[in-house]
Amino acid sequence: MFRVQRINENLKLANSSRSKHTLPDLPYDFGALEPVICREIMELHHQKHHNAYVTNLNAAEEQLQDAVAKKDVSKIIQLGNAIKFNGGGHINHSIFWKNLSPDRSDPSVDLQKALNRDFQSMENFKKEMKAAAVAVQGSGWAWLGYNKKTKLLQIAACPNQDPLEASTGLVPLLGIDVWEHAYYLQYKNLRPNYVDAVFDVVNWKDVSERLVKAQ
Repeated sequence: MFRVQRINENLKLANSSRSKHTLPDLPYDFGALEPVICREIMELHHQKHHNAYVTNLNAAEEQLQDAVAKKDVSKIIQLGNAIKFNGGGHINHSIFWKNLSPDRSDPSVDLQKALNRDFQSMENFKKEMKAAAVAVQGSGWAWLGYNKKTKLLQIAACPNQDPLEASTGLVPLLGIDVWEHAYYLQYKNLRPNYVDAVFDVVNWKDVSERLVKAQ
């Protein structure tokens, strides 16, 4: 009896001390990306949407711990979608904020060589990336990723908040969020215009550093 009580106390302590996910700070002011992305969109996107993913992910993980402790396999399976959706939302947006910057930058020599090798030119890469982003049905993301097996760059699209690496194995380098909340207040239904504009605020320094780490 004492042993069971001690185990329960340890489980409660582990649950209470578990490090929760937190909303990362933006590395710039909400209005810093104007006129490409307006202050209102950035504030809502970060403070409301991303924050909701973090809150719901923490709640789902707490429920998962409880379900594991109770060996409730049905509940564990049920929580899979919530963790995938909210966890993916947290992962994707944490990358997205750093992928953008009000300060102009250029791809590193290595990244530029890789883009030229795999897409013939920067302009052709942008064309293919835009096509992938515009073609997403409903909500989702377009990504430039690194394939560790082939050591090549690839473009891929993921629906909803599916995270790139967990879904495809590609390491995310650059993501474009094409959920309507990312652009609709400013660009209405003109997703292609939004995608074109986003390239003006891409943080190529961040993308270049991600390539180095992926390699």
